[in-house]
Amino acid sequence: MYKNLVAALAAACFISPVFSQTAAPLAAKEPLKIGFVYVAPLLDTGWVRQHDEGRRAVEAALGAKVKTTYVENVAEGPDAERVIRDLAAKGHKLIFTPSFGYMEPTLKVAQEFPDVKFESITGYKTAPNVAVANARYYEGRYLAGIAAGRMTTSHVAGYVAGFAIPEVLQGINAFTLGMRSVDPKAEVKVVWLNTWFDPSRERDAAMTLFNQNVDVIAFHTGSSAVMVAAQERGKLAVGYHSDMRKMAPDAQIVAVTHQWGPYYTRRAQAVLNGSWKSGGVWGGVREGMIKVEGFGSKVPKAVQQEVLARQKDMAAGKLHPFYASQAVRDNEGQEVIAKGQTLTDEQILTMNWLVQGVQGKLP
Repeated sequence: MYKNLVAALAAACFISPVFSQTAAPLAAKEPLKIGFVYVAPLLDTGWVRQHDEGRRAVEAALGAKVKTTYVENVAEGPDAERVIRDLAAKGHKLIFTPSFGYMEPTLKVAQEFPDVKFESITGYKTAPNVAVANARYYEGRYLAGIAAGRMTTSHVAGYVAGFAIPEVLQGINAFTLGMRSVDPKAEVKVVWLNTWFDPSRERDAAMTLFNQNVDVIAFHTGSSAVMVAAQERGKLAVGYHSDMRKMAPDAQIVAVTHQWGPYYTRRAQAVLNGSWKSGGVWGGVREGMIKVEGFGSKVPKAVQQEVLARQKDMAAGKLHPFYASQAVRDNEGQEVIAKGQTLTDEQILTMNWLVQGVQGKLP
């Protein structure tokens, strides 16, 4: 969840699990107060829900050693700075800020509270008391693309996208490459919203795509509106952030889920035992931070097995979404991955093109 093209400069900032700047341990038996700031309302599914599941996992794992608090629906910018500062002032010694637009407010408040540890999720700038973490969402997108490619009959997929930033482009391109790996005719139509969370517009975008021969849809926005629209129209959809079968039992073919509990728990434990260090992590399927799951009832067993097998290959390092067995071109005909080459992390993080098969141009 972030919206600044300079995120591309993240390249070397959170791809290594190396940390520095060790913290002192808390006093014995003192509960660690942990704050979480959420960019949208806490709903049953979605981006915020997955981070709140992470918060709950911390409580379940560490019990009386911690006390957690969250503030939901906090706009990026001045509101975020105010909320983050308030949490720090009230004694929270570890604060998670999971939205890219929270990065600068987090850094500013961190300077004022050097004894507080901050985790800027999807940010890329670190400080002695600010660590960063993100997930390789594109890995799950590629796997979902395989499922979509097997399930489409029109060979046309839709994609409702928030902002044209590298993270979103990674997902669109990986999804398209996954589709075309099993359905070479596949095309992907994208609608850009320039917002992360607007259920009404998300729904309208999905309906527009369904009217353009789209029979399977994916999205990179914050609500479940696209899934609900697919359910109503009798179309197929890829859940994102969370398993969304609850609101789209017939539509969902698979979900790309984010798993923050283990990471959040490790970082809280590190503060408790004094081993917390600044640094960065960029984890994916291998690290258990991204998973495809929640196959719908319409998905044949053979397709489920194929997708899970590819997920296993990815975890073992045998499959990379941006490896080119044949030269890969963008949708304007320029070669973007040479035959036999794999994009580096820096190239992935600075992605600014749409792969062949995606209709339209960047906004």
